[in-house]
Amino acid sequence: MSDPIEAAIFEKLAKADPKKVGGKSIEPSDVAKELQPEQWQRMLPKVKATALGLMRQGRLTITKKGKPVDPNAVKGVTRLRLPTPEETAAALAALPPKPDEDED
Repeated sequence: MSDPIEAAIFEKLAKADPKKVGGKSIEPSDVAKELQPEQWQRMLPKVKATALGLMRQGRLTITKKGKPVDPNAVKGVTRLRLPTPEETAAALAALPPKPDEDED
């Protein structure tokens, strides 16, 4: 995990949800404030974009009012949490199939 934003998201989640059950959530702004306390507003779009990528990989869940949101329609105030096994499976199923590398 070489991305500092990704590392900060999972570090904050580890503190909020030490049992990794997907129940506790964090605000994206908390991550941005940790990374750049003086100019966290500039960091916030990068944090949200990273979170969106992680959600599409099934590694994170973005919620609004406690319910998971569609990664293609994320708007407004959101929170981040670890996904449940069902949410991970759904995200992985939504990924496009990988092309076979054997074909020439």
